[in-house]
Amino acid sequence: MTNIILLGPPGAGKGTQAKRLVEERGMVQLSTGDMLREARTSGTEMGRKVAAVMDAGHLVTDDIVVGLIEEKLTHGAAAGGYIFDGFPRTLKQADALGALMARIGQPLDAVIELRVDDEALKQRIVGRFTCGNCGAVYHDMNHPPKVSGTCDACGGTAMKRRADDTEEALRTRMLAYYRDTSPLVGYYYAKGQLATVDGLAEMDAVSAALAKVLDT
Repeated sequence: MTNIILLGPPGAGKGTQAKRLVEERGMVQLSTGDMLREARTSGTEMGRKVAAVMDAGHLVTDDIVVGLIEEKLTHGAAAGGYIFDGFPRTLKQADALGALMARIGQPLDAVIELRVDDEALKQRIVGRFTCGNCGAVYHDMNHPPKVSGTCDACGGTAMKRRADDTEEALRTRMLAYYRDTSPLVGYYYAKGQLATVDGLAEMDAVSAALAKVLDT
């Protein structure tokens, strides 16, 4: 069993690579958002606590998120291990996760940074769009459909772009990442847990680099 954190700015490909690890290695992706939504409707004591906080319009505290993660790690059955998605985002959360892992006797095997160039990342994100029918992903420059406006996979013509795939929205998300989350790179480097791969490489090349880290 292998427990990992994937780090990287918005659009670095964390979600895509996590999905591959789930499919190929039997890992479980622990998404903070998914856990909160699941807990809210679970009827458990923790779920009622989450519902009360969210219904009051407040942010869920780190302690609650750590509690949800502990439930998953101690009661789940992920033979391949866990991928932490969206947590930790701050140094305080990293300390809390480390304390939790030590308390329950589970390792954090690797922290993998998907490193990207900001300008190249901007071009990747601002230029992408999807087929509204089947979800196939395209890009204005790198991967346009063979026939403009028509999906290669299903023939659909309802192409769409995410509302936050704009330069202004990306700038806001990047500022938040560099302010709150990028310090984790140095944090885990100092602990000797950090590995770095090129997040702008071809998808298969990124997957191969991740596999090399995990299998070392």
